[in-house]
Amino acid sequence: MCRNIRTLFNFDPPATDEEVHAAAVQFVRKISGFQKPSRANEAAFERAIDGVADVAGRLLDELVTTATPRNREVEKAKAKERAFQRFGRSA
Repeated sequence: MCRNIRTLFNFDPPATDEEVHAAAVQFVRKISGFQKPSRANEAAFERAIDGVADVAGRLLDELVTTATPRNREVEKAKAKERAFQRFGRSA
């Protein structure tokens, strides 16, 4: 999976439509192999992004958990610590 796609479920506040759309863009870029599609493929690329974002949004709306919601700032700090441990510097 693309490293730029982040977990969006079980956060307080919940993921925004913009975050879901950004994840959809990354997913479509990864599976298509295009950073930016040609004009001939642009419409298909945009339809794919819209479809993935729609399905991902529905998935996030329907998922349930008994776990307490995660804090975005705590998760960001954990990621920075992992990067420091792995690479010897902050991400």
